[in-house]
Amino acid sequence: MTLVELTDDDFAAMLRGDPFVRPGLARPPGGVDEPGVIAHVRHIAASLHRDGYAGGNWMMVADDEVVGLCGFKALPSGDGEIEIGYGVAASRRRRGHATAAVGAVIEAARNDPAIRTVIALTALGNVASQRVLDRNGFERVGVRVDDDESDVFLWRKRL
Repeated sequence: MTLVELTDDDFAAMLRGDPFVRPGLARPPGGVDEPGVIAHVRHIAASLHRDGYAGGNWMMVADDEVVGLCGFKALPSGDGEIEIGYGVAASRRRRGHATAAVGAVIEAARNDPAIRTVIALTALGNVASQRVLDRNGFERVGVRVDDDESDVFLWRKRL
């Protein structure tokens, strides 16, 4: 699994349902994610770029197929904290893609001097995602309410 920087054209191809996100990179059966999720991630990526942050959002690619998306959800805070998000296509889950991608995102964060801590949120019942973070050295540090007013676990990894 490798990370490939997302472009707005990639988002557009996914939203159109094109069989290839870009030449040589196929969409998996059932697509990468729901259109609403792809549009939301597109908005996050555009906001980061508008705020002057180059990069920070990637496609997970395995065997010439886009198997998921991952990246930073906002600019680093003043104290160097950044939140990550990730998701794997339903047809490509349970193959280690998320674990590998989160590890690669952590390495990208290490190379950014503005980032000192990476955080992530998981639904209380999302054991698979919790395992991804645990395998990447995150510590579960508490529970908080997310934007949907649901309780979620807060995970933290200091770099």
